[in-house]
Amino acid sequence: MIVTTRELFKHAYGKYAIGAYNINNLEQTMGLFQGNIDSKAPFIVQLSKGARSYTNKLMLEAMIKTADKIFPESVFAVHLDHGDEATCMDCIASGFYSSVMIDASAEPFEKNIEITKRVVDAAHAKGLVVEAELGKLGGVEEHVKVSESDAKLTDPAQAEEFVKKTGCDSLACAIGTSHGAFKFSGSQGLHFDVLEQIQKRLPNFPLVMHGSSSVPQDEVERINKAGGQLKGAKGVDANQFRRAAQLGVTKINIDTDGRLVWCRVHREAFRDDPANFDLRPPGKVFMKEYAKFIAGKNEKLGSAGQLDAVRALVKK
Repeated sequence: MIVTTRELFKHAYGKYAIGAYNINNLEQTMGLFQGNIDSKAPFIVQLSKGARSYTNKLMLEAMIKTADKIFPESVFAVHLDHGDEATCMDCIASGFYSSVMIDASAEPFEKNIEITKRVVDAAHAKGLVVEAELGKLGGVEEHVKVSESDAKLTDPAQAEEFVKKTGCDSLACAIGTSHGAFKFSGSQGLHFDVLEQIQKRLPNFPLVMHGSSSVPQDEVERINKAGGQLKGAKGVDANQFRRAAQLGVTKINIDTDGRLVWCRVHREAFRDDPANFDLRPPGKVFMKEYAKFIAGKNEKLGSAGQLDAVRALVKK
């Protein structure tokens, strides 16, 4: 069942966070749905601009529609991740997405407001939900590239003004996370003090954490043992998710971790069976491993076990 993020956030706020997972292919799609069903969790399927052009946007949309039929008990939103204005408008016009993210965070404050407001007006006219971003996360994710020197935490006072002027439905805040597998080099962590100030200014308003993959060290170690070169990769402590949820974070984005699972499974598969040329055996392993990963992540987010309650809420 496809719902809006607004419905999911209403149930989650202050208690747990919804996992927002990026997909690019069939194996990720099947593993994602199975893992959320196994852990009885509502979730958000995210399609990035890069994912939509990897094959064709219609292919991904068709896979999601089919997965919805295969897993009829699922409750999820379909969300555009890091969209520019043109991509957001295309998704709004398609009638398939339940929410879009407009990322104009690289623009000056007033320009960000201007662009975001246009997307909000177009989306709300069709009953869709809009996520916006204020502040700059460091790191690299597809077309989003920000050096650590240019990274900028979200200003709480600006966050309040931004939401009032744009009418956006949720806000992605820069609170110390970073895109990619190399988020932290030392003991850095989340700036809960900034998050607390934003929540005070925007009570009951859904906040979003991007760049929140944990970069599990066991995955990194196994990748490197199988020929990988991910030295120094480090992510967000998943044990901090619940505290963030209590401070208004209702959506937490996970992308890099899923790629690490894919990388580990395939590197080990070809190392252990170098004569294999069939894509299906490692694909089957990945679907099971990804489902297991998703279920485990939902436990950390607190969304595991919430599916029945959310389904009852959205059916009212």
